[in-house]
Amino acid sequence: MAKNIKIGDSKVLESRENPDGTMIRRRRVTADGRRFTTYERIEMPALVVKKRSGNKEQFDRDKLLTAVRRSVGKFFNSDMEVEDVVNKVVERVYDIGSDEIESKQIGQAILDVLASVNEVAYVRFASVFLEFKTLEDFENIIRSQREENNK
Repeated sequence: MAKNIKIGDSKVLESRENPDGTMIRRRRVTADGRRFTTYERIEMPALVVKKRSGNKEQFDRDKLLTAVRRSVGKFFNSDMEVEDVVNKVVERVYDIGSDEIESKQIGQAILDVLASVNEVAYVRFASVFLEFKTLEDFENIIRSQREENNK
């Protein structure tokens, strides 16, 4: 069983800011040589998500990360790529400028980001989010994505 590590008992080996400047990753080491990573993220104001059922809940970036990782994470080469997608989605969600947002707006933000980042992940997510029922649904989304890319 791993011991609890106290950040105060460690020193920073390396700090890196992610490309969009929303997070800092720090590689740390304890006095006994154990290494670990910490992440510093900007705390955003409270945001309420209105679900399809009508229920409301607090927006949770970690829940979004888990959902994206579970649904399309295998189409990316690293966790940092998934983090970048989630960061872009969170930015879009907060850019809406409201303190309440519908869950379908978050889904649309994910689609918009994936469309520009990974075509296969985009189609995979779209098939679930848009509730595809037929092969024609897949053909239509692929056709529209190709048309968008050729503009």
